Amino acid sequence: MPGRRIVIIEDEQPIRTGVVDALSISGYDALEAADGLEGVNLVRSSEPDLVLLDLAMPKMDGLDVLVELRKTHATLPIIILTARGSEDDRVRGLKLGADDYVVKPFSARELLARVEAVLRRCPDRPEPVQSIAAAGQIVDLDRCEVRYDGGDLVALSEMESEILRHLAYNPGRVISREELLTRVWGIDEHKLETRAVDMHITRLRNKLNPKDAEQGVEWITTVRGKGYMLGSGIDVKRRDVPENSRS
Repeated sequence: MPGRRIVIIEDEQPIRTGVVDALSISGYDALEAADGLEGVNLVRSSEPDLVLLDLAMPKMDGLDVLVELRKTHATLPIIILTARGSEDDRVRGLKLGADDYVVKPFSARELLARVEAVLRRCPDRPEPVQSIAAAGQIVDLDRCEVRYDGGDLVALSEMESEILRHLAYNPGRVISREELLTRVWGIDEHKLETRAVDMHITRLRNKLNPKDAEQGVEWITTVRGKGYMLGSGIDVKRRDVPENSRS
């Protein structure tokens, strides 16, 4: 599956270089990070298709990295690279959300086989969302506007459009406030109160369901204690992408 982007988070430079070289020769776009904190930031800025994650690292342990990434990348494939071969370590990593593990030392051939197997198991990413619609209303996310049945228009802010786009990109999945802060605002969730997310959601709901609307639609569902998700029955239209442009 050449062309896919893979992030390698590994503090041992010789191992990291060897993995990067093996992936690059096989046609993958390989990015590298030398510690856990750098790795989290790299994943969130580069949007990879898979992560190779060492466990014993400075600044942030690999299992802590795994927990942190699962807050914002619930479905991102992650393979653990570790010298810890005990059953307890393997089980803990898998329970925390790892998709597979490879015990050091490993060969490039074995690693590539594991990478290909995990990528095959994981569904391709859907194309970007262009618009969502329900009950005669169409939300054009590219134009940042809501078109009501009858021709009236209401403008959305870019941030409001991106919130809806992220919810629509993940239909059926609860999106935490922390994930919205990281993926939409593009900042560390600890640097902005999650109350900011609730305020944007409230404004969005008011624009999507004005007081004079004849029929209210639950565009955004609140899941108590967990976050938000796209309401049921919302039609999601994805942008058409030419086959030869897909990786």
